[in-house]
Amino acid sequence: MGFLKNLGRAVDLTRLADRLQAMVLRGAIAMLRRLGPVRASNLGGRLARSVGPHLSVSKVAHRNLAQVFPELAAVDRKRIIRGVWDNLGRTTAELPHLASFHRTASGPGWEIAGERHVEALIRDGTQALFFSGHFGNWEMVLPIAGALGLTVSGFYRAASNTTVDAIIQSMRQQALGSGISMFAKGASGARAALSHLQRGGSLGLLVDQKMNDGIAVPFFGRDAMTAPALAQFALRFNAPIIPVHVVRIGPARFRMICDEPMAVTLTGDRVADIHAIARAMNVRLEDWIRADPSSWLWLHRRWPKTESASA
Repeated sequence: MGFLKNLGRAVDLTRLADRLQAMVLRGAIAMLRRLGPVRASNLGGRLARSVGPHLSVSKVAHRNLAQVFPELAAVDRKRIIRGVWDNLGRTTAELPHLASFHRTASGPGWEIAGERHVEALIRDGTQALFFSGHFGNWEMVLPIAGALGLTVSGFYRAASNTTVDAIIQSMRQQALGSGISMFAKGASGARAALSHLQRGGSLGLLVDQKMNDGIAVPFFGRDAMTAPALAQFALRFNAPIIPVHVVRIGPARFRMICDEPMAVTLTGDRVADIHAIARAMNVRLEDWIRADPSSWLWLHRRWPKTESASA
C-alpha cells in the first residue's frame, strides 16, 4: 500500500509539473505574439546568445567544431557557437508567429531561390522527397512548401508533456494549413508516412541528426549514424531527391534555397545504393555548413565521442 501511495503522489506531481509547464508556455507564447515577429525574434536571439554559450551543452559544440574544423582558433569557435545560440533563440521565439509568415518582398516573411524546381514538380504531378537540416529557421520548410502548392508532410519529435506537445503542434499546424499534416516519429508515424507516399504525396525530412539504429555514413570525414529512411523511400517510389535549406537573412525573414534534384549513380545493389544516397545527402549538408557554420545546430552529439577521424 505504501508503494502505491508513493506512486500516486509521484503521478500527481508529474501532472502538476506538466500543467505548470503548459501554463508557462502559454504565457510565453502570448508575450511573444504581443511583441510581433521582429521584436520576438530579436528578444529570443539576445537571450539565447547571452545564456546559451555558458551552458554545458555548448561543450558538445566546441568539441564538434574542433574535430570538424581543427584550424579554427578558440575565439572563432566561440563566435560560431554564439551565432548558433542566436539562431536557435530566434527560431524558438518565431514559432508563435509561424502562421503569419508569408511570401513578401521585405520585412517578416520569406522568399525562395530555385523555385523552378518546385514548379517542375507541380507541372508534372511528380511526388518528391525533400531533405534538409537544422539550418536557419528549419520550421519554415514545410509551410513554404505548402504555400507553393506541394502536398508535402514531415516528421516531428513529440514532447513528453502531451499538453505542451499539443500546443506546439497547433502552432505548426496553423502554419501548414488543413491540407498538410505531420507525423510523430515512431512506428505509427512511419506507417502513416508510407501511406502518404503511396497516395502520391511528397515528404520532407531533416537528416542531419544522429540516429542510433541508422547506418554508418561519413560526415565531415567521420562515420556518423545516419537515418536511411529517405534513401529507402527514394528507391521504393523512384522519387527525385531535392535538397532544400532555409537561410536566415534578417529578423523573422528567411530565404528557402531549393537545389536541383540530386543525381546519384545507382548500382541495383540496394544496400550499396542506400549508402550512396545517404552519403550524397551528407556531402550536401557539409557544403551548407561550410558556407555558414553558425547557421547549423552544432549542439547535437552527431558523432561518437571515441571515434578517431577517418578519410
